[in-house]
Amino acid sequence: MWNKDEIKGKGKQVSGAIKDKAGELIKDPKLEAKGEAERSAGKLQEKSGKARRKTGDAVQKVGKAIVGKL
Repeated sequence: MWNKDEIKGKGKQVSGAIKDKAGELIKDPKLEAKGEAERSAGKLQEKSGKARRKTGDAVQKVGKAIVGKL
């Protein structure tokens, strides 16, 4: 199950892509750069959330293994 960072990161990527393309279309380099930066930040946030989720899943798996051996 995705966590909030993964979802927000995806949202930022979409928003950034829209700003990037809009900047290209209207020839606004500031908007284009802002979109690229937002998309990059979204990718980083999504990856961070994914790593946190996988770590949590691993901890739960270990916890279940320990409980099963008691």
